[in-house]
Amino acid sequence: MTVNKIIIVGGGSAGWMTAAALVKCFPSKDISLIESPDIATVGVGESTLGQIRGWQALVDIKDKDFMAACDATYKLSIKFTDFYKKGEAFHYPFGEPYVEGNQSELNDWWFKKFLYPETPYSDYATCHYPQMALVNENKCFFNDPPVIPFDFSKHTAFQFDATKLGLWLRDHVCIPAGLKHIKEDIKTIEQDEHGIKSLNKKYKADLFIDCTGFKSLLLEQTLKEPFIDMSSTLPNNSAWCTRIPYKNKRKQLVGYTNCTAVENGWIWDIPLWSRMGSGYVYSDRYISDDAALKQFQKHIKTKELDFKKIKFRTGIHQRLWVKNVCALGLAAGFVEPLESNGLFSVHEFLLQLIRNLQRDHVSQWDKDNYTTMCKHVFYKFMEFIVIHYALSHRHDTPYWKDNFNKQWSEDLLNLVPKSYTGLLQAVFDRAVHYKFKFKHYEGTHCIAAGMHWGPTDVPSLIKANVITDMIHWSSEWQLAANHLNQRKDQWKEAMRNAPVMYDFLKENYYS
Repeated sequence: MTVNKIIIVGGGSAGWMTAAALVKCFPSKDISLIESPDIATVGVGESTLGQIRGWQALVDIKDKDFMAACDATYKLSIKFTDFYKKGEAFHYPFGEPYVEGNQSELNDWWFKKFLYPETPYSDYATCHYPQMALVNENKCFFNDPPVIPFDFSKHTAFQFDATKLGLWLRDHVCIPAGLKHIKEDIKTIEQDEHGIKSLNKKYKADLFIDCTGFKSLLLEQTLKEPFIDMSSTLPNNSAWCTRIPYKNKRKQLVGYTNCTAVENGWIWDIPLWSRMGSGYVYSDRYISDDAALKQFQKHIKTKELDFKKIKFRTGIHQRLWVKNVCALGLAAGFVEPLESNGLFSVHEFLLQLIRNLQRDHVSQWDKDNYTTMCKHVFYKFMEFIVIHYALSHRHDTPYWKDNFNKQWSEDLLNLVPKSYTGLLQAVFDRAVHYKFKFKHYEGTHCIAAGMHWGPTDVPSLIKANVITDMIHWSSEWQLAANHLNQRKDQWKEAMRNAPVMYDFLKENYYS
């Protein structure tokens, strides 16, 4: 199959992010986007992960180009409150931790914890990530960046209004590059042996890209591609969301997304420039929609807002490219909102699509390769999400008690047996007590530390005869702990005179 003409079905953030990348990578192709004049946006995809920087580079847009138009702020980390147990919080910063020799140095913190048991587990990220000095003081950058192992353009992500981002991409990237924008409801879909023959009996293409969100209009509703349900792994299936005005913008506008575990799920708080975005993710197997709304309103301490309910399902379609239709984003699959999966599956699946479109012809191999690679990304991400629940020790409500007592399936542990990540990595890497095997670029070690799951421990080292002289090793660990503390102090000093996040954004983007 030769792909010269492409029609993207569906706008929103998924459709316009896809369109922006395709018009940049394939300027000679005939690309159109068709969307309903009355677009219903989900409104939850407003927080991103660091990988979005790759898509941003691909599209070739700078921070200053779009941030003000999209209500955007910077995101350096994700905070998890009450996930391990009530009263504890920890951060998962973006980028890689600073290690001066090799990743085994990440073990030093666990020996510091052994020497000083009162050290909170949240200290782990603060000792290994320079940007935590910024996060803890709500600052934006370091005064002397050359001496700090932190790259602002690589170790940050964004919090933005996804709807506004789509509109900005439409007007400033896609249409100026020649994309055809069609505002029209899809009323008829004709099929033939190649897949989709036409939309509304007049729009034809070599490739149709399904960006219709949970509806999955082309892949599932039209081509009847089976959906692999994974609700037995992750129970959440609903969310209430709203927009909250700032009371003290300078204080509340922080450089991270906060996720707080509550009775029957968790609540996100995302600081945009003009308002807060908040939502309660829960399972209707444990609480009714009305009761969940009341819990959410109690948490945010107001009922005087507009609330929107969203239903979702956890899983992915069996194939993601069928005949002349491929799907990405929510139309392909979804884990749950934790760790910003919605937009993640857009830009990461998009990369796989572009790689397969670079050849002169698209064969069945290319289609199957797209499915395989996207599902590989999906399963790794789901496994990573699972550790937020599997390592939790909360059992104060039926929701958390069932999670606490859950026997995680062997299938989950062996999704990607040759590429350890997430739960698989957390389980197997702990078996080797004298080495730190956690991949520091995967993020698993941050979640594991926040959940009190250490890759090494002193009793095991003694038993394995690795430690034979406790006095000697205690002295070595003391030096390591002192070094970690000194480094923290240096990072804190390096940003002492830096502006707070609000002041920096106001001066540079919103003046």
